[in-house]
Amino acid sequence: MKFGVVVFPGSNCDRDTLYAFGDLLGAETVALWHKDTDLKGVDFVVLPGGFSYGDYLRSGAIARFSPIMDAVINHANRGGYVLGICNGFQILTEAKLVPGVLLHNESRKFISKNIYIKAATTNSLLTNQLEPQQALKIPIAHGEGNYYIGTDGLKSLQDNDQILFHYCDENGNVTAEANPNGALLNIAGVTNKNRNVFGMMPHPERASDPVLGNTDGLKILESILQTVG
Repeated sequence: MKFGVVVFPGSNCDRDTLYAFGDLLGAETVALWHKDTDLKGVDFVVLPGGFSYGDYLRSGAIARFSPIMDAVINHANRGGYVLGICNGFQILTEAKLVPGVLLHNESRKFISKNIYIKAATTNSLLTNQLEPQQALKIPIAHGEGNYYIGTDGLKSLQDNDQILFHYCDENGNVTAEANPNGALLNIAGVTNKNRNVFGMMPHPERASDPVLGNTDGLKILESILQTVG
């Protein structure tokens, strides 16, 4: 399994993501420049966190039209794997590769802190190795992480088991107090209907190295490799 991490102008988690998959997990990894149109034979594309194109207009709105995104969209439509983290999740929604939108945080403030999430399903590459009730401590860093989708879209998400993660407290309770940004139903991540494209706001790559004192994020990345690696 070969992983490619797209580097946009303003990406700031591309190196962390390459390090997590490559150095910590031993996967073959390659950086993909946003102006390229060749995915270099990767099986799994990661759109990393950061502030692509300075977050002008809406977060992810300009990056969605980077030259490489045509190849990423074609890859996804052929069943190839794509993961968007934070700004990458925003780009996925702009490209309509996952349902929903990401609005400004309810507080209208940028939030950077550790939060807790738990798997809402075990039927995905990201969550199939996780304990459903286990609370994972993962950092967030975003100003537009407030997930929203209309009534019909939400019903479809629920009917098709497409919600990946909920924000929760340290004991795994999904509560309003544990919701950092106002996201509908505490949603922290979703997948598409074909279950090959995944978006999440928290940063698992920032909670992967033992030197940081937290490897909860590594469990999510390991889940991918244990299934398709």
